[in-house]
Amino acid sequence: MDNKSGEYTEFQMKIMQRFCANAGISVAAVILLYLFLWKRRGGDLIVWFLEYFMGIKHEQAFLIYHEYFRSWKEIFFAVAILFVFVVLLWRLFRWITRYFGEINQGIDALLAEDVRQIRLSAEMLPFECKLNAVKQTLEKQKQETAFAEQRKDELVMYLAHDIRTPLTSVIGYLNLLEEEPDMPVDRRAQNVHIALDKAYRLEEMINEFFEITRFNSKQIRLSKETVDLCYMLVQLSDELSPVFALRGNSVVLDVDEDLTIYADPDKIVRVFSNILRNAAAYSYSGTEIVISASERDEEVTISFQNKGNHISDENLSSLFDKFYRLDKARISDTGGTGLGLAIAKEIVILHGGSIRADSGDNTVTFTVCLPCR
Repeated sequence: MDNKSGEYTEFQMKIMQRFCANAGISVAAVILLYLFLWKRRGGDLIVWFLEYFMGIKHEQAFLIYHEYFRSWKEIFFAVAILFVFVVLLWRLFRWITRYFGEINQGIDALLAEDVRQIRLSAEMLPFECKLNAVKQTLEKQKQETAFAEQRKDELVMYLAHDIRTPLTSVIGYLNLLEEEPDMPVDRRAQNVHIALDKAYRLEEMINEFFEITRFNSKQIRLSKETVDLCYMLVQLSDELSPVFALRGNSVVLDVDEDLTIYADPDKIVRVFSNILRNAAAYSYSGTEIVISASERDEEVTISFQNKGNHISDENLSSLFDKFYRLDKARISDTGGTGLGLAIAKEIVILHGGSIRADSGDNTVTFTVCLPCR
């Protein structure tokens, strides 16, 4: 609070100094008017003015002064005081409104496409800093809006491409069955099986699309409980062993048997499964995928390490983006939807944890941090 009030000290002092200066000038002008004009030479000056400028004789001029000016001197003096104060207040308000003019120009600059910094008077430095901060925020929001529009267009493109591939296969095999009613039983069964596999694939993709939408709209509720981390990872490794076996990979566990986390088991197992499937897809053939875990400061850190091609920093920052595929050549029918790691990130964040990816020396490491309880 003290820092914020200190930001405006110079501006406040400047206004206070100007106000005090104007008040002092006003008081001095009134005193001078009273002492040196009205009390001493004021009457002589009025008489002289009437004589030489109005052509009135001295006796008549003195009579006019006595009847109209001296008898009403309090009113004249009050009018003079009011006039002095009005003039000086007008100067003060004009000076203050100059600051409002600067602020108004600064606001206009916020709406303009000018990339230059907003400049104000030295004493208005706090306002200048805040206006420039707002300008930067608006520019950032504009960039984010443009990026969001781009991502929305990409979303439509990805949806059209990913859904069309299995859907085309389903339609193709169903057309074959319709066009050849006398197709041999074994061939018909094979076509039905392929069409059904493609339909299941399409259902899985649509479920993932809906799931990431639910995470984004915060419609997911967690059912947390204490989870035996070692048992979960052992069970998951066994379930995914056919996936690892396709390229001769294996899993090595380095996890304390007593280690536990406080999480929704169904959601967290989805995180680990997505990471392990990604590791299996991009690991070198015949290499190990090492899973390790440790507890520190009421937080459990789980690492998934696999041998694979180096990932650049730019690609690392995009790994958790929706519909991002590291291998652009992979199509949805053979690869993933590009939502696995995005869903994993949403689940981890929902648990109050964090997830990141690192790459170096042909080793890729995914690190998940979760609260112990």
